[in-house]
Amino acid sequence: MLGGFAKTLFGSSNDRYVKSLGGIVAKINAFEPTISALSDEDLAAQTVKFRARLAEGEKLDALLPEAFATVREAAKRVLGQRHYDVQMVGGIVLHRGEIAEMRTGEGKTLVATLATYLNALPGEGVHVITVNDYLAARDAEWMGQVYNFLGLTTGTIIPNLTDHQRREAYAADITYGTNNEFGFDYLRDNMKYERNQMVQRPFAMAIVDEVDSVLIDEARTPLIISGPTDDKSDLYRSVDLVVKQLTAEDYEKDEKQKTIILTEDGTEKVERMLEAAGLLQGDNLYDFENTQVVHHLNQALRAIVMFKADTDYIVKDGKVIIIDEFTGRMMDGRRWSDGLHQAVEAKEGVDIEPENQTMASITFQNYFRMYPKLAGMTGTAATEAAEFYDIYKMNVVTIPTNVEVKRVDEEDEFYKDTADKFAAIAKKIKYHADLGQPVLVGTVSIEKSELLSEFLVKEGVEHKVLNARYHEMEAHIVAQAGRKSAVTIATNMAGRGTDIKLGGNLEFRMLDEHPDLVMGTPDYDAAASRITVEIEAEKKAVLEAGGLFVLGTERHESRRIDNQLRGRSGRQGDPGLSRFYLSLDDDLLRIFGPDTLFARMMRNNIGDGEAIGSKWLSKAIETAQKKVEARNYDIRKQVVEYDDVMNDQRKVVYEQRSDIMDAATVGDVVEDMRTETVNAIVGEACPPNSYPEQWDVAGLRERLLTTLAIDPQIEAWLEEEAIDPELVEERVRAEADAHVAEKAAQLEPDVWVQVEKSILLQNLDHHWKEHLATLDALRQVVHLRAYAQKTPINEYKQEAFSLFERMLENIREDVTRTIAFAEFREQNAPALPDLPDFITTHFDPFTGEDDSNDVDAGSLGLIQTRLPPLSIPQPQGNDLGSDPSEWAGKVSRNAACPCGSGNKYKHCHGAIGGVA
Repeated sequence: MLGGFAKTLFGSSNDRYVKSLGGIVAKINAFEPTISALSDEDLAAQTVKFRARLAEGEKLDALLPEAFATVREAAKRVLGQRHYDVQMVGGIVLHRGEIAEMRTGEGKTLVATLATYLNALPGEGVHVITVNDYLAARDAEWMGQVYNFLGLTTGTIIPNLTDHQRREAYAADITYGTNNEFGFDYLRDNMKYERNQMVQRPFAMAIVDEVDSVLIDEARTPLIISGPTDDKSDLYRSVDLVVKQLTAEDYEKDEKQKTIILTEDGTEKVERMLEAAGLLQGDNLYDFENTQVVHHLNQALRAIVMFKADTDYIVKDGKVIIIDEFTGRMMDGRRWSDGLHQAVEAKEGVDIEPENQTMASITFQNYFRMYPKLAGMTGTAATEAAEFYDIYKMNVVTIPTNVEVKRVDEEDEFYKDTADKFAAIAKKIKYHADLGQPVLVGTVSIEKSELLSEFLVKEGVEHKVLNARYHEMEAHIVAQAGRKSAVTIATNMAGRGTDIKLGGNLEFRMLDEHPDLVMGTPDYDAAASRITVEIEAEKKAVLEAGGLFVLGTERHESRRIDNQLRGRSGRQGDPGLSRFYLSLDDDLLRIFGPDTLFARMMRNNIGDGEAIGSKWLSKAIETAQKKVEARNYDIRKQVVEYDDVMNDQRKVVYEQRSDIMDAATVGDVVEDMRTETVNAIVGEACPPNSYPEQWDVAGLRERLLTTLAIDPQIEAWLEEEAIDPELVEERVRAEADAHVAEKAAQLEPDVWVQVEKSILLQNLDHHWKEHLATLDALRQVVHLRAYAQKTPINEYKQEAFSLFERMLENIREDVTRTIAFAEFREQNAPALPDLPDFITTHFDPFTGEDDSNDVDAGSLGLIQTRLPPLSIPQPQGNDLGSDPSEWAGKVSRNAACPCGSGNKYKHCHGAIGGVA
């Protein structure tokens, strides 16, 4: 009570913080008369002056007022848009590395220009991250006009770019792109073999648009780069036969958590069967040696019990094809990961295709935490403020609207079942559309969109359904959702980043109705004037009808998504209306809602087609949503906890790779590895403080021969009185060093350095890939340690550390062995291996689709981007010059060779010689 009184009296901490920024806004406004008086040339020259002041030691904070005033004036002249004071507040919040929560229609895209410009002045590069390729290209072109006017360069990272084009885009002062593209470029860079092949610069600052979508929703699934692995068909079939002999009493399944585990009796039964099949090492299923078997067993259980034919997948032409749970469409070419698809193939008795092995992966949490400064903006972040701070150390600041919100948010209506609810919704939509009011209908899935569409057809309501992920098409339809009597059905997430203007959107109408007209021509201006008049007349009619009506067909499991949908109405002080319609069949109520009493009361007391609405019911729904949000947060937190373990190791490996690539020579690294390998081999055969007669001389000679390619006369050494393990180590090292020095003398010094680098990098990559596979399998089964009263994450940390140490030992030994046995041709070129063929994967948590837009899949097949091709110049052979030696670094290794042979560049003019 006292807290509420204090809040009323003094305002919330957020209100006080926003108010404290008023002084800085006043300073910005004080510069406006001076800046406005500058000529275009003088205004553009401000950038040079700011950079000179930075070079003299002035801080960005000191430049902020004048820099923001400069951007405001540039936007006014170039775009015809002047930043409001509340937008200036948003810019300050972004510059401070915080999240600006600004309602839909408040101009977040324009707000970003302020902090982006200021932080681009040091020349270290600012990354502006958006949720899809269409928005990245649109914003870069739109806001790029302001930056270019002020003398800054902009680049765009979208699919289908070569490494050369990516490098140029990252070298720009400001780079636009999607979270997937930035993340995959980081992973790909850390698979390259030379520094000049890498495309990204060191990170400086990132500004994330729709920050809740990128850093929370999409952060449920990691980015993964994978490649084909060895064929394990027999293992899948053997485990499948074992699992098919189990009965329902042998396991417990939980549909809510989507998990399935063996019971104690089931575990014993499986152990006996696996033993009989010769698949079990020892007599305990959960011994570390059986990690891979347990992983395959779990996937086979899921495939057989949880995945149903003709519901989750179909078998067609001898292939298992996934069915999208939202659209009901076949998703040919997509495969489940972690061996699940192979388990389903074994279940159905079709050919088992080799699974893809993870070669590199990272979560968005750990990727974005690498930026020294991270900021974001969205219309909805307050409900996830705790998570933003816990994971990213970012505060959420709610920015007041420029004009007071007039939207009316009505109470939810409850119906007994979906049919009653949709019938009522269809009638409601028809009523409002007949009044001339535009209606935006939000659904939680594409399946529900199509079901509602059928009800509207029966009512004779003309409407549009957004049921695909063509972001540009979405933007065109959503932009016109504010027209008179327009009815638009969309999933709750569709069309984000596009403003719904009442009466329609001039820019999009011109693109749709007059795509051939060129801006600035008399014909274009005449058509634009005519459409502007139509838009104004429509806007007046829509305002009289009550503005945009947002209708939610179901509550989403996150309040934030509901708020996003509501926020589409009532922009910039426009009137508006919103309401949600619910039924007992809704997933949220069915799975997470209050059980029994609530359900019985609803079923017994509501007649067919009857609706009720009450604050108590709405409160119960909000409580259910809070439960789901907390559960989802725990899931994401767990993902981060496990990835943090791998992230520490990833940093070590990637830093080691960078050091190797940057080093002028790596002879000392190789020598240290050889020394440690010798010490380990001799220490094993000749333990410290032991007598020579206790040594394993035969074993020592064999290990030295097979690892170091030397055969020292150890028997002769034993005859010496003063012989001890330290002396043996010293002599073996001397012989091993001499053997390698002899090999090095066969090549030019710079060629030898490249050979050592290549061997180091190849071994490091091979073992890291194997290590990732082992960690993946370990993570799948480590939760079972909880039954032994052990904390799974602690167990995972300990075993991951032991596995990492073992990996480093294996790398040392393998590098030593490879160099000892390698044979070199006379005219040997620097040994630079090819990058492997790989595919990228990032599953959209809302659609289950792979939204990675991979274009570097090589022989594994191309995943086509869902966008129409954008007008990006692709380098042609003649653009690159006729000399193939000039093509290096300008052509992607997996792209077609510019010579026209039809082969990949890396298999043609990009081929590189190596160790024989």
